[in-house]
Amino acid sequence: MIVTAVESLAPEMVMEEAIREVNQAIDDVRAELGQVMTRQYHATRRLAGENKKHEELSENIRIALREKREDLAEAGVEKLLNIEAQIPVLESTIGETREAQAELEGYVAALRGRKTEMKEELREFRASQKEAAASGGDGNGPQGSDTERRVEKASEAFDRAMEIGGGIGGGDAPDRKSAAMNAELENLARKNRVNERLAQFKEQG
Repeated sequence: MIVTAVESLAPEMVMEEAIREVNQAIDDVRAELGQVMTRQYHATRRLAGENKKHEELSENIRIALREKREDLAEAGVEKLLNIEAQIPVLESTIGETREAQAELEGYVAALRGRKTEMKEELREFRASQKEAAASGGDGNGPQGSDTERRVEKASEAFDRAMEIGGGIGGGDAPDRKSAAMNAELENLARKNRVNERLAQFKEQG
């Protein structure tokens, strides 16, 4: 009797466990989504700050040139170039996190949809078990086949839910190697660029 009871309970336990695993997957993706949104928030704030500093510094360079303080203007252009090098990186980070956010939000929605489907299968399975018990069925024959079908369907729903996440991630991190190479190239050409920008400011008056 005990063995029979466990065997009849096993399909329901399998379905419940599958739903718990989908719930855990949803929690994991939401945690990753939170990290992505935090990155996006900080990058957006920093970009706004860098743009503001760029405007203020440009005005200070013009003032220094009007006051014949080319040394101060040159130092200001050095800082300006640093800001201009950071702005595209921040813009790229914001773009990447927005894409990752949309992808992860879609994944969460899909997982929730699968969970709803699986819960419905579990509800139908429990109802069929009650009907079988009321009619004196033993779970074999047509009723047993129906049970297997429902468990298989719930399992397939879980598999589809997990497959949705294939390749999902927080987006690729910025290419550090490329950033380092770009920084090196910037340093090599920095002096020339400073002179060019100073000349531009002088022409603008």
